[in-house]
Amino acid sequence: MRPPAYQLLADELRADITSGRLQPGERLPPEPELCVKTGVSRSTVREALRLLASQHLIVTTRGVTGGSFVSHPDAEQLAEGLATGFTLLTNTDGVGLADLLELRRALEVPAAGLAALRRDDDNLLEIRSALFDPALDDLETMLAAHAAFHMAVAKATANPLFELVVRPLYYASYGEEVTDHLPEGYWVQIDADHRRLIDCLVNRDAETAGQVAIAHLDYVMRSTQEPEVSPRYAG
Repeated sequence: MRPPAYQLLADELRADITSGRLQPGERLPPEPELCVKTGVSRSTVREALRLLASQHLIVTTRGVTGGSFVSHPDAEQLAEGLATGFTLLTNTDGVGLADLLELRRALEVPAAGLAALRRDDDNLLEIRSALFDPALDDLETMLAAHAAFHMAVAKATANPLFELVVRPLYYASYGEEVTDHLPEGYWVQIDADHRRLIDCLVNRDAETAGQVAIAHLDYVMRSTQEPEVSPRYAG
């Protein structure tokens, strides 16, 4: 079945944006011009623009100087879309915690090494601010802190693609909260791993930073072997 006209127009404009023919901040043709150019009604044009706006590809403003403009890339907004995909996949039978940890290893180990080499003082401050106290903090606080920690390490690589791809791993929802199978002292060990990684970043020791990241993920894997454990609780 042929897609609706607004979808075809949105696809055409999306291709112009993703190919770079339309640059961030550039204004799209006005609605009347798009109507003439594409031969569709104004309502169809507006529906296509609403679709692109919902995908964070354009921003529409009103007024004399208003119009629709290509959005500037935003890692957080893009990560939201990826997080939805992660959630859908992890709620299927074919994708589990082991798959998630395998992906984390592929991303976080090199990220730790790059962060050690490229971090600045602001990065270190942000990473330290994401530490938690396993003796005092509740579970929700520790979950939020560990997500912020790993995203801050990704940011310290100075490669925005690491930040973009790592974010969804901590934004995605994985269903029921299950903590019964985590070993005693789990969060104490996670906190200790995070602090060891910070030491490596301070010393710009990329090799040891990668080793700490590997050991950290190995511990998470050993501690979450029970199938009931939700990926949400992997430190």
